This record gives sequence, C-alpha cells and structure tokens, in this order.
Amino acid sequence: MKLLLVEDEKELASDISKYLIKEGYLIESVATYNEGREKLLLFDYDCALIDITLPGGNGLDLIRLVKEKFLQTGIIIISAKNSLDDKIKGLDIGSDDYLTKPFHLSELNARIKAILRRRNFSGNKEIIVDEIRITLNDNQIHIYDKPLDLTKKEYELLLFFTANLNRVITKESIAEHLWGDSIDSADTFDFIYTHIKNLRKKIMDLGGKDHIHTLYGMGYKFIAK
Repeated sequence: MKLLLVEDEKELASDISKYLIKEGYLIESVATYNEGREKLLLFDYDCALIDITLPGGNGLDLIRLVKEKFLQTGIIIISAKNSLDDKIKGLDIGSDDYLTKPFHLSELNARIKAILRRRNFSGNKEIIVDEIRITLNDNQIHIYDKPLDLTKKEYELLLFFTANLNRVITKESIAEHLWGDSIDSADTFDFIYTHIKNLRKKIMDLGGKDHIHTLYGMGYKFIAK
C-alpha cells in the first residue's frame, strides 16, 4: 500500500518511514505544505499521514484539498497539538483518524491498517474472491486452503487487483501504486508484465482460476468468476 507522510520533524519522519517500510508499505515523505499539496495533486495514495503545523501552511488545508478534489485517500492527522478543537475540526472536514504526538509506531500501523480495510475492503479483515482468501492482519493468502507464497510486490499487486475487482487498471496506475513517483524515470513497463505473469502462474499452480485478463491497449482486469 502506498502512503504519503507530510511531517517537518526530520527525526520523527525518518523513524516513521523506516518503520512503515519494514512493515511492507511504500512511503513517500515530504516536509512542507507546498510539497504535500503537490504530491496529493499529482499522485494517488491509499493513506496520507499529515501534521497540522507545517512550513508554508496548515495541514488542515491539505485535508480540505483531498475532499474538494474527491481523492480516495485515507487521512490520519499526526500532531503535537493535544487540542480537542483541532481534533474535532480535523475529523469534521474529513480526516479518518487523529494521533497525538508522541505515539507508538505500532499504534500508527494499526490505525493505517484499519483505514485501509474500511476504505478498500469495507472493513473486512479477510478478502475472499472465489477460491482466493487473503487474511489482511497477517498478510496470508490461501488458494483452496493451500498457502500461496508471494513476494512483497506480488502481494501488493494482488491486493491492488482485489481492491479494484472487475475494473480496468492501466499499467501506469499499477506502476505508480507499487513503486511511487520514482517510476517516472522508467523507460518501459515490461517489469509489470513479469510480476503479473508470476502472480498468475502461482495462483494457477495451486489450482486457482485465471482471474487476470489482459485488455490490449488498455491494461488489466481482475475478474471474479
């Protein structure tokens, strides 16, 4: 899952980024209001972690931007302000959650997972698509009750497909979701085909169906059968 961190405290931003990367997230970090605004307008994120007090502006205005542009991004406010007014204002304008500094990184991770479940999978802790069962809490996948071993990128790809079941997904959106804005320097998207080919083969090797359909010139569609 792809996250955006907007936090100007360098040490805290570094600690959060390192922890969440270890937990399997793709995370991009910026330190100012303007950088956060630019990222939100240019790229898609599953969740944004936003400080209220930022150089160049107020984090609450970034939340308003997300809502005004109808962006499908979960939002967690992370702020040193232990003010009920700030918390209520943030939640009223569209934040999903609020954490007051200092906080445990494991607590932040739990809040992120809860938001992703609510937004992408209707709050379910388990995703079932035909013979495929994904347990979100421990990242386990089973095909007809047989464990499926995937790489990190293959797992993220499968989640992205199931969150967009029966929808056409372009190569560009897959690349950006799994690799972030660093993908802009890529000359080709052939590596996406390789990941999709490997994911399809691993599912079918365990007796699963061929859910991934290629739509030439358009992208891919993951179909429930």
